[in-house]
Amino acid sequence: MRAREMAQTVVLGASAAHPGGTLVLDRPGVEQPMLGRYRVEKELGKGAMGVVYQGRDPTIGRTVAIKTLALSNEFEGAELVEARSRFFREAETAGRLQHPNIVTIFDAGEEHDLAYIAMEFLHGHDLLQHTRPGQLLPLPQVLRIGEQVALALDHAHRQNVVHRDIKPANVMLDPATGQVKVTDFGIARITDSSRTKTGVVLGTPSFMAPEQLAGQRVDGRADLYALGAMLFQMLTGELPLKGDNLSALMYQIANTDPPDVRSLRADLPAELADLLRRLMAKRPDARPATGAEVAAVIRRLAGDPHPGAFDTTLPLRSSAGDRSIPGMPV
Repeated sequence: MRAREMAQTVVLGASAAHPGGTLVLDRPGVEQPMLGRYRVEKELGKGAMGVVYQGRDPTIGRTVAIKTLALSNEFEGAELVEARSRFFREAETAGRLQHPNIVTIFDAGEEHDLAYIAMEFLHGHDLLQHTRPGQLLPLPQVLRIGEQVALALDHAHRQNVVHRDIKPANVMLDPATGQVKVTDFGIARITDSSRTKTGVVLGTPSFMAPEQLAGQRVDGRADLYALGAMLFQMLTGELPLKGDNLSALMYQIANTDPPDVRSLRADLPAELADLLRRLMAKRPDARPATGAEVAAVIRRLAGDPHPGAFDTTLPLRSSAGDRSIPGMPV
């Protein structure tokens, strides 16, 4: 249980009472709040630094998801100015990513002391439930997901955009079509600072490459490490490396090789085990160089010669069934 908790976003020193800049909704006599041109309709979820809402652009009638970040609760003075600048810079960079497996960003702004990003409203759920024993997806479906994420990362990396927080909670799945979309490009970079007021946001340690945990400069190969860890968990229901506390986990990631996935799933092909081993190599230069290379291996394993193809006639299934949850991960 402790190891599973470590797989989630870690915030050191954060106040549990921190409200995250929540907007007032559904109170008698209070009009629906606006963020820029978007009318906020309801809350979808809360995260460490903000809230995700469902909103609507009344001009064109489009439903959107709105992720807010209460930057003024986390930064002050010159750091707040820098954080705001970084927010708009990263939002603009993420907004240039146009790919069928990356969530589309429409707009970014700041209002009510909240920075916000308006993005595509997705139907489905994130992959977190499919990392739990009893809810794991069959191998062909995990391979289809892995290929799509690898292609999304390849597109971003070719534009010099590194995600920095690839994990099951940041990949949305539409069970009706099998299509996945990677979310939160730029968010880890926006909140990346050692000088926050309420805590240092470290991201998600269980999926971080050794060089990222060490605070070194990272490139796209850190995202590929995280993809390997995510696929390992989706195939086995277990994290590749665990620790009873953050220090123990960081030591394991820096010094211990992940186990062969076939020690937990003897039915898996040797080539898949080799791919996961290479993805989670300690040294970046020992990993696959690009997401396209990873996608090609996965296509070969799946026996599918068509890049990016997935069968939209077969919905994804797990042994426990799927719930359709509209919205975005926090």
